[in-house]
Amino acid sequence: MKPRGSKDSRPVNLDLSTIKLPVTALASISHRVSGVVLFASSVLMVWALDASLASQESFDQLLSVLSGNTAKALLWLFLVTFSYHALAGIRHLIMDMGVGEDFKSGALGAQILFAATALAAIAWGVALW
Repeated sequence: MKPRGSKDSRPVNLDLSTIKLPVTALASISHRVSGVVLFASSVLMVWALDASLASQESFDQLLSVLSGNTAKALLWLFLVTFSYHALAGIRHLIMDMGVGEDFKSGALGAQILFAATALAAIAWGVALW
């Protein structure tokens, strides 16, 4: 919507599914989303830590729950999200030092980030299963 009296005649696109974002934007947005996911899942991690330390019986029960495929899949998702967030944070720190700030090298850095995350996902999958 244009403010009353505005002479701005640019088109307004409210359909977000038609917007083609560059890979650098996807990397930045994904970094923020992964941070929110990690923050939310930290509640489960603290619960698991508490359950593992409460007693031997509680530890054994937690171990049996975590050995199931559903729990392994959730743990895999957490570890991949954590890996992505850590790697994206390192990428941002490198960019803060002035390396990879232009669009071409920023796009290359984002592509490397996604490739490294894919490798981490495979490595975590092999380690868990």
